[in-house]
Amino acid sequence: MPQLPPFLLQDAQGGRHSFPSDRPALIGFVKEDCPTCDAVMPLLEGLYAALGSAVDFFVAGQTAAGNQLLTARHGLTLPLLDDSSLKVSFAYDVEVVPTLCVVGADGQLQERLVGLARDEWRRALEGLAVAAEAGPLALDWESYPQWRPGCGSRSVDPAVADRLRAQAENSPLRARRIEVGDADDAFELMYDLGFSDGLPLVPPTPERVLRMLEGTGRDAQEVVAVVPPNMGEATVEKVAINAVLAGCRPEYLPVVIAGLQAVCTDDFNIHGVMATTMGASPVLVVNGPVRHRLGMNMQLGVLGQGNRANASIGRALRLAIRNLGGAVPGGTERSTFGNPMKFTMCFPEWEERSPWPPLHVERGFAPEDSVVTAFAMSSGPVLMVDQDARSGAHLAGSFGLCLESALHPRAHFATEALMVVSPEHVDTFVRDDYGKAEIRARIQEVSARPIGELVADEVSAVGLKRAAAAAMDATALARQLPKFRRAEDIHIVVAGAEAGKFSAAFHGWVTGEVGSIPVSQKMED
Repeated sequence: MPQLPPFLLQDAQGGRHSFPSDRPALIGFVKEDCPTCDAVMPLLEGLYAALGSAVDFFVAGQTAAGNQLLTARHGLTLPLLDDSSLKVSFAYDVEVVPTLCVVGADGQLQERLVGLARDEWRRALEGLAVAAEAGPLALDWESYPQWRPGCGSRSVDPAVADRLRAQAENSPLRARRIEVGDADDAFELMYDLGFSDGLPLVPPTPERVLRMLEGTGRDAQEVVAVVPPNMGEATVEKVAINAVLAGCRPEYLPVVIAGLQAVCTDDFNIHGVMATTMGASPVLVVNGPVRHRLGMNMQLGVLGQGNRANASIGRALRLAIRNLGGAVPGGTERSTFGNPMKFTMCFPEWEERSPWPPLHVERGFAPEDSVVTAFAMSSGPVLMVDQDARSGAHLAGSFGLCLESALHPRAHFATEALMVVSPEHVDTFVRDDYGKAEIRARIQEVSARPIGELVADEVSAVGLKRAAAAAMDATALARQLPKFRRAEDIHIVVAGAEAGKFSAAFHGWVTGEVGSIPVSQKMED
C-alpha cells in the first residue's frame, strides 16, 4: 500500500492538525457546493462521534467560507480543515469530491473512496472501526442514497491546476524566482530589471512556464545551447521563460529551441552578429509540416505584423539572446542605428506555392522534416520592384541590379542575400522554365563588374584600394567580378500574397568564417 504524503492544516479556530499521527485515520476532501458532499456531512459527523476517540479525522474543505457554511448547516462538531490553498488536495491527486482515504496506523493507504457508493463506504468504514477496536458502528446506512456521483475538485480546475503543479515539490522549474511585491507593477518591474526589448512582456509566472513546457517532451533542465557572449546555459526551462515573455503559445517552443540552437553555433556566430556596429540580426525561415501546425503566415503580409506565431517566435529568440546571453544594447550590442529586425523576424516558406525544392530540402533535409534556418542579415526586407518583366531573364536581371546595393555597390564578395520571391514573380519564372540555378546565374551575370570599376576613386572611397589596383595589369582590372563570391550565397524562398509583382530581399552581414554562415536546425518535439 502506498505511503501518503504528510501535511499540516488548520481548522477554523486555528487548531493545527498534522498527518501522519501514528493512529488510524480518515482523510476526506469536500466542498460546500457539491450536493453529494452536502448529503454525506451527517454521515461524517456520525462517524466522528463514534470513532473520534480512536481514529484521527482530517476532513478538509476546499474553501474557508464553505467550511463555515457546512458547519453551520449541519451543526458539525467535526472540525473541518482549511485546504483553500488546495495544496493537499493536489498532493492527494483528488479529482472528485467527496474523496475519503482510509489510512492505517502506519500511514499507509488502505482504501480510497470516491463519490458515494453506500455499500463500499459501509464495508470500508466498518472495517476501520474494527481495526481501531471501536466496536460496531450504529449508523442508519439505509437513510443514505445507494449511489451518487461526486463533483469536480477545485484542485483540477484549469484556472488553478497549473499553479498547484508549479508549487509542487516535484515541479520541473528550477530557475531563479523573482518575488513581486504587492505594491509593485509586474510589467514595470520587468522593464526595470532589463528583461524587455522595449515592448511590454508577458509575466512568466510558474503556471505560464509550466504550460509552455507542455509544448515539448524534452526535460526542463536539458541544456540546449550555450548563449554568447556571457555563455549562459540555455535550459529548456529558461527558453520557455523567454517564450512566455515574448507571447508564444506552448506549441511554438520547439521552433524557438531549434532557432536558438542554430544561432548559438560557431558557424552562425551570434556574438559577432549582435555585437557588430553594422546592426545585423538573425532572420529565421521555417520549413516543413510545423508551418501549418502552428498556423504560421506565409502569404499576405508574411514579413509584417499580424500573425502571433511569426512575431512571437522571432521575438522569443531575441529575448533569449538578450536575457541568457547578455546581448544588451549599450553593453556588448553596439549597433550604430539598431534594426527593426532586432525585435523579431521569423517567417515560413510557402512551399506549396513554389515550383522549386524548398529551402530545407536544398540544405539536405527530408521534405517531412520541420526545420528552422537562421541567416544573419544587416538590412531588409528591401523591396525589389519589377512589374514589367515578362521573361525569367528580365526578372532575374532586375533582381541582380537591386542586389548590387547590398552593403555598397562596390562591395563584392563581401556578403550574401536572402530573397523572398512573390507568387506573381514565381509565375514569370515558371513560364520560362527558370529554376533557382538559372536565377542565381543570371544575378551573378548582371551584377558582375570589371575590377577596375570597383576601385576607390573621387566618387567614393569604398572599393579596392588604389595602391592594390595600381599593381594590377589591364587584364586583371578587366576581369569581371560578380556581386557574390558563390552563387549559393544567394538564398531563395517563396512567400507572399498572390497579388503584387514585388519581391523582397534581405541583405546579409559579413559572410563566411570571418562573419556568419547560415545554419539549419531540425526541430525536436
